[in-house]
Amino acid sequence: MKNFLFVLCIAGYVVSSCSTQPKQTGMNPFLNEYDTPYSVPPFDKIKNTDYIPAFEAGIRQQLDEIDAIVKLKKKPDFENVIVALDRSGGILRRVSSVFFGINSANTTDSLQAIDKEITPKMTGHSDDIYLNMPLFAKVKDVYEQLETSGLNDEQKKLAEETYKRFMRSGASLSAEDQAKLRVLNEEISMLQLTFGQNLLAETNGFRLHVTDQAQLKGLPQTQVEAAATAARKASEEGWLFTLHNPSVMPFLQFADERLLRKEIFEAYLNRGNNNNDRDNKAVVAKLAAKRLEKANLMGYVCYADYVLENRMAKTPQNVYALLDRIWKPAIHKAKEEAADMQSLINKQLPGSGLEAWDWRYYNEKALKSKFDLDEEMLRPYFRLENVRDGIFYVCNQLYGITFNELTNLPKYHDEAVTFECKDADGTLLGILYMDFFPRPGKRGGAWCGSYRTQTVDTQGKRVAPITTIVCNFTRPSGDAPALLSPDETETFFHEFGHALHNLFKNVTYYGTSGVPRDFVELPSQIMEHWAFEPEVLKVYAKHYQTGEALPAALVEKMEKSGKYGQGFATTEYLAASYLDMDYHILTDASHLDVPAFEKESMDKIGLIRQIPPRYRSTYFNHTMGGGYTAGYYSYIWAEVLDADAFEAFREKGNIFDKATATSFRKNILEPGGIYDAMEMYRNFRSSEPGIDALLRNRGLTE
Repeated sequence: MKNFLFVLCIAGYVVSSCSTQPKQTGMNPFLNEYDTPYSVPPFDKIKNTDYIPAFEAGIRQQLDEIDAIVKLKKKPDFENVIVALDRSGGILRRVSSVFFGINSANTTDSLQAIDKEITPKMTGHSDDIYLNMPLFAKVKDVYEQLETSGLNDEQKKLAEETYKRFMRSGASLSAEDQAKLRVLNEEISMLQLTFGQNLLAETNGFRLHVTDQAQLKGLPQTQVEAAATAARKASEEGWLFTLHNPSVMPFLQFADERLLRKEIFEAYLNRGNNNNDRDNKAVVAKLAAKRLEKANLMGYVCYADYVLENRMAKTPQNVYALLDRIWKPAIHKAKEEAADMQSLINKQLPGSGLEAWDWRYYNEKALKSKFDLDEEMLRPYFRLENVRDGIFYVCNQLYGITFNELTNLPKYHDEAVTFECKDADGTLLGILYMDFFPRPGKRGGAWCGSYRTQTVDTQGKRVAPITTIVCNFTRPSGDAPALLSPDETETFFHEFGHALHNLFKNVTYYGTSGVPRDFVELPSQIMEHWAFEPEVLKVYAKHYQTGEALPAALVEKMEKSGKYGQGFATTEYLAASYLDMDYHILTDASHLDVPAFEKESMDKIGLIRQIPPRYRSTYFNHTMGGGYTAGYYSYIWAEVLDADAFEAFREKGNIFDKATATSFRKNILEPGGIYDAMEMYRNFRSSEPGIDALLRNRGLTE
């Protein structure tokens, strides 16, 4: 792992500091403490021309702070070395959190140009810190005295993690190898940046333009109206469909026109694989080679060995063991589902075989046939604002916290909404931004990030976090409000779990805030369990027109159908997890043919042709863009934890059991990275988790 300041801000988790900074003059808002309510970023005053000067000023400031640590004549100790380093870089924290947050949520050509300019500078700055030998000598001196230091658990963990970061960043390498590492780090960071920018351009570059209304048969009216709105905004006649999920996925799910389903599906599947100036095949091949070269330089056989050393999984073998155990029942279930769909095709299109662009369409037909249920029966009951209030209700029932909308805060986009979160005793927990709908400048998917992380300042006062949830949900259409699909509803609960982790965190230092990548999804995924509990649905799932609660008959159908389709969902996810791992266990990445490698990887596990991996190589931003490199397995690893953890509530006979919720908050959500991840889980559950609850939840038991 590189510098927590830089790498985590790329992933969306680095946050700005509220620590005391020297007052500086000038119009650049990043160079002064924010004079705003709750000290949120002054988005309304930030100009694109502010970023580069602020990054440069921040780099200078942090280098001066580090120089002061190195030159200090006092004996190195925890406070004058470890804490001083942890608190350094205040300006960089401020500008990084805002720039990388906005560049993901609302980018422009100008911001992408800044990203290209600043990425190598930030990578070089990280190396300047972690390859600073006089600084490392002081860090090592403190680390070697830990046993007799009298430090508490958090202080020891900060010192240990600081030392490990230096070691994993090449501090023990020779000067010659450190020079090689600097070059590799810059090359890798720029390749990751290029991959992401290519993907965004490819996603925005495709439009399916329909002018014949007959070709819209099967699509729900809300989707037709949304496509008509998109066409009007583009000054086009007819209807426009894009590769953003709220457009492409319903089209694949409902459109009767099979040839158009094929067209948009193949466009979705071939993003970054079109032999144009946005093609990502060469980027992927170079990334795999450069990452392997870095791992070898650091003394590891493969890049996965290097990455997993600091994760719960520890080794590639442990990851594959988990994936293999779930793969067999998942592919078996997927083949059963394929047979169901083929029987429907035989009736509709005799002689035609099930294809990948048919899967979502006929899965919807199978749900209707087997359970008399389809997504459009449910959407009217999942108005976005009602889902939000349902999440607030769950949080209040579990933890006693409350949310109050604020309208006086600066925002980075007009569509963002802001809330104040208060603890049960009325004290401020933090500020929450939420941004729900897709737009050309927003990257795909959903994520939770931070504009300021929770810490304790130099006066011993808790610094409240500023966290953000960014999604790509279905927009309001016509006279209807934003109506979410069940999948979007579950995603909202998921991202809110990340937000709760940020809001509840109770640590002193920046360096003890983070948790291993394969633990970070536990707080998010456990929240999904409450989304469709009947006790919760009756509170928030109400028809947007009549206010009628979701009928008991539909709730029952949801419960009965909940495990149908898990063969497909689990298989496509696991396939991507295998693909990620296969790239990063390579011991020879020279002459890598990306399409051939991907095919070999999928053939090896027996993936059926009608199911592509959830992310193919050229648009697999989780791993190629960084963040989940050799780590996409983390979702299923964390699901072992979250399925077992939710059992703790069920065992009490109450999904809102206060004692269990309090224990989860205390042992999982508050400690950050102070303790070992499995130790935190055992403190909550009194045992390590098993896989049985996960298999039951997904309907994959024999």
